[in-house]
Amino acid sequence: MIWVRIVCLVIGYAFGLFQTGYIYSRAKGVDIRQHGSGNVGTTNLKRVLGVKAGVITYIGDALKLLIAVFLVMFVFRDSGIDVYMLAVYTALGCVLGHNFPFYLKFKGGKGIAVTSALVISTLDWRYILISFGIFFLVVGITRMVSLGSLCLVSSFFVSVLITTQLGFSKYDTPYKYETYIILAIITALAYFQHRANIKRIASGTESKFTFKKKPDVEI
Repeated sequence: MIWVRIVCLVIGYAFGLFQTGYIYSRAKGVDIRQHGSGNVGTTNLKRVLGVKAGVITYIGDALKLLIAVFLVMFVFRDSGIDVYMLAVYTALGCVLGHNFPFYLKFKGGKGIAVTSALVISTLDWRYILISFGIFFLVVGITRMVSLGSLCLVSSFFVSVLITTQLGFSKYDTPYKYETYIILAIITALAYFQHRANIKRIASGTESKFTFKKKPDVEI
């Protein structure tokens, strides 16, 4: 039923439009798009407005994915279609809404907080441990959140691919190849949104993460 997939994409996109970083910054009298990298995601909020702003932004962006996914899984639990695949469609919609919000001229975040929430939504300790473990390891060594983020997204995709092909994953259904394609698109979107970061990583000029107490903008 193609219409179910479309509905999931639309639901995901609608939830993705809730731009936590933009809303929070405006509440503080700042337009985050005019500061730092101009991105409305967690890292730029932390850099511009401080750690608290970054944490709030991450939680808000993660929650919108979790709410959307669990809503879809509940609504379509008796549809006859694999709800885990529908969750992935919903996640794709949420990433698109987050990255390309129409009311912000299609300039949103980079989708990492949203995608990391997809990992959490699996409720599978293997995916959570591997993806977040690699993220913190890479960031701890390199202090580059962008590189750690790409590793998180990539490791999740590879983990799902391997565990499903080996036959011990909830994604091991007749829809698994379709699920692979959607997850591949989500992964590709992360790389597309980080294309400038990738160039800076390659040239050795990428910004390093720091816990500096003073934000760039006083509020």
